[in-house]
Amino acid sequence: MIKNVLITGASRGIGKAIALKFAQENFRIFINCNHSVNALAEVKDEIDRIFAANGSSSFCEMLIGDVGNPDDVRHMFEEIHKKCSGIDILINNAGIAHLGLLCDMTDGEWSRVLNTNLSSVFYCCRQAIPPMVSKRSGKIINISSMWGTSGASCEVAYSASKSGINGFTKALAKELAPSNVQVNAIACGVIDTSMNDQLTSEERKALEEEIPAGRYGTPKEIAQMVWNIVHAPEYMTGQIIGIDGGYI
Repeated sequence: MIKNVLITGASRGIGKAIALKFAQENFRIFINCNHSVNALAEVKDEIDRIFAANGSSSFCEMLIGDVGNPDDVRHMFEEIHKKCSGIDILINNAGIAHLGLLCDMTDGEWSRVLNTNLSSVFYCCRQAIPPMVSKRSGKIINISSMWGTSGASCEVAYSASKSGINGFTKALAKELAPSNVQVNAIACGVIDTSMNDQLTSEERKALEEEIPAGRYGTPKEIAQMVWNIVHAPEYMTGQIIGIDGGYI
């Protein structure tokens, strides 16, 4: 039976890698972004080529919207329900960073980080859960960060949002366990994505030297971890799984 997956923030980096992994496994895929529509269209084209090469009858649907906005999320799921009865797997990946001193951060910047990174998880889960509970089957995987555990200087809002995801994951897992819906999170270390573009070459090198593995992680490694969690025993739920090269 072909299953349905929604990946938020899928236009690049980790989200894109996850989408391509699920395409290779013949899932029906819904991919989302807010601003990078052309990049998301390129991801869709790549997925369509994978389906064609594999002789698959699956499809990929683009969903444009701000997952930090509850109205946009409602509309996204209305579009999903035109194609299928519901999502089997929800990957909450959308996220943004903000680097700077907390005292210099504006109200709008704080709200934008918390809405995009944390409120989006609530909005998407709220829409995705009812069909999962009805079917007594479903997987929710939230992309978190090691900074949600240890905190990062000059990234207070980002760290707070990821810490919130960790608490959300543990609590929701307990709520949904009786319905056979598993909720887990991945606490990513430093992954080689555009989120690190704000770092200078010197800063990148210094950060690499702090990582015991001696390198950044790759989006493909996170995608593989997502796939592993999807196929983990159903008894595994409420876990925050670190993949950070031994950093923390």
